[in-house]
Amino acid sequence: MAPILQVALDFYNLPRAVAVAEEAYAAGARWLEAGTPLIKSEGLNAVRELRSRFSSATIIADMKTMDAGRTEVELASKAGADVVDVLGAASDATIRESVEVARNFGCRVCIDMIGVSDALSRAQQAEELGADIVAVHIAIDDQMRGKAPFDLLARIAGAVGIPVAVAGGLHSENVALAASAGASIVIVGGAITKSENAREATAALLTALETGESVRTDLYKRTASEETVRDALMRVSTANIADAQHRSGDLAFIHAICPGAKLVGRAVTVRTYHGDWAKPVEAIDVARPGEAVVVEAGGLPSVVWGELATHSAVTRKLAGVVVDGGVRDVAEIRRLRFPAFSRHIAPTAWEPKGLGEINVPIRIGGVRIHPGDWVVGDDDGVVVIPAADGLEVANRAMSVLEMENRLRAEIDAGGTLSELTELAKWEKH
Repeated sequence: MAPILQVALDFYNLPRAVAVAEEAYAAGARWLEAGTPLIKSEGLNAVRELRSRFSSATIIADMKTMDAGRTEVELASKAGADVVDVLGAASDATIRESVEVARNFGCRVCIDMIGVSDALSRAQQAEELGADIVAVHIAIDDQMRGKAPFDLLARIAGAVGIPVAVAGGLHSENVALAASAGASIVIVGGAITKSENAREATAALLTALETGESVRTDLYKRTASEETVRDALMRVSTANIADAQHRSGDLAFIHAICPGAKLVGRAVTVRTYHGDWAKPVEAIDVARPGEAVVVEAGGLPSVVWGELATHSAVTRKLAGVVVDGGVRDVAEIRRLRFPAFSRHIAPTAWEPKGLGEINVPIRIGGVRIHPGDWVVGDDDGVVVIPAADGLEVANRAMSVLEMENRLRAEIDAGGTLSELTELAKWEKH
């Protein structure tokens, strides 16, 4: 029998959650979860609304209860929840209270192993304490660092006799793997809630679960290795990355020379005196294919990069150049479609005196850049990602892109950005 598909409605506003629930239900999903953000923002009215609209569905309240199990499970059950989530990190007493009150009110308790250090032992203890379901759950913030649930899922599914749910980065290409690892319930959030067409996305997931075969998707997959960071960064915009980095990392006043050219590469840094083009040119020989030359040149118009440097960089297969200073010969740079970014365009270069250094920390527009940091440039400008954060930021930027895809589809369907995001409701007071 195929695992159950549970749709995690992790929105912060109820109308958008209901719209996705309707699409998913129409495709055949029968387990609908009021996600934690939804319950925190809308209260248990979210559960009541789902219960009212989907009378034959199984409604899950992801309360993430940590204390006062009796009270929280009773409240969720009275609101219409069939399953209530309680944290595995809660005390035994809280789990016992949750289980007892669930029996009284005719609902089930799922014990969520998110953040539990010894999840296998705790899952076994949860079963002994009377849990109906245990959930293997990789936190979103851990997903962004490349963690996946499958190994832990297989170990827990082989160690308990109650149904095991799984959540954390699941999509139509890997849900069959979750099923083969022993999941009875597969919880999917973003691959449905961020989809431009949640009905089609749900249908693809159900097909994958029923057939045991993956259904290809280009989105919702999280990069898990440094080797795939570049591919992910090529897909997202600098705006996505700036949002993913809490609105930081952008290089002020740096603009694209060649519209439409995309730069993604690790930085070979250069510090030079304005107008001295020796070190920037020498850095071309230091850089490896796929790397980018990033030049701190005082922010003045004096030129440190031009046509011949560009030809040399193209021959070396460099990813591009960023200059906090002047660039010239832009017609030729544009003809070559070379990803070049600078503060100024000017005609005059000075003499190559050799002042400066290569592969040292530099600063552009107040942003510190180290050798090996990721540099991404497009028509909006340039952002820098610290080397150690590349994988996480790439994943978070992809998540931003996916969320925007869904919002764009809802706007095309007749909503406005202000209405859909309930800006007035969520303004800071």
